[in-house]
Amino acid sequence: MKQVQKILFSVFWGNLAAALMLVILFESDVLPTGTWSGNAPAEFLCRCTMEVLSLLFIWLALRLFRFRQVHQDLMNRKSEALRKWGVLRLSMVELPLLVNTLLYYMFMQTTYGYMAIILMLTLPFVYPTLDRCMGDVENDSAEENVSSESQEVKK
Repeated sequence: MKQVQKILFSVFWGNLAAALMLVILFESDVLPTGTWSGNAPAEFLCRCTMEVLSLLFIWLALRLFRFRQVHQDLMNRKSEALRKWGVLRLSMVELPLLVNTLLYYMFMQTTYGYMAIILMLTLPFVYPTLDRCMGDVENDSAEENVSSESQEVKK
């Protein structure tokens, strides 16, 4: 489990380092800013797409481990499933963050910056601590008891 946590940890910090590198390169004028700023149709399409994708991926990333098939896979295969689904969850938050950062500097529109900030605010909820990794693959017997009791009450 510790090995999987290290992999997820490196994915988490690697993507953040890539986003920081983009910021450094654009802010130090190594890469040109605003090169797509005159293309209104492309800007509208990119903005609408990234707004929908950012919000959708935040929701999916926060709910992913609660989907029945994902949860069963985590309970059955533990480390292998956690590596697969954990990388997917981190990617769903951090790849739109990278794209929004890039588009902010390409169009110089604050909308992309705000979306990147919203995605960054989501990162603490998917941070791969060892406790979170262990909790994701352990069977929640207390949660199952509560759900079975609530089903009995409904009957």
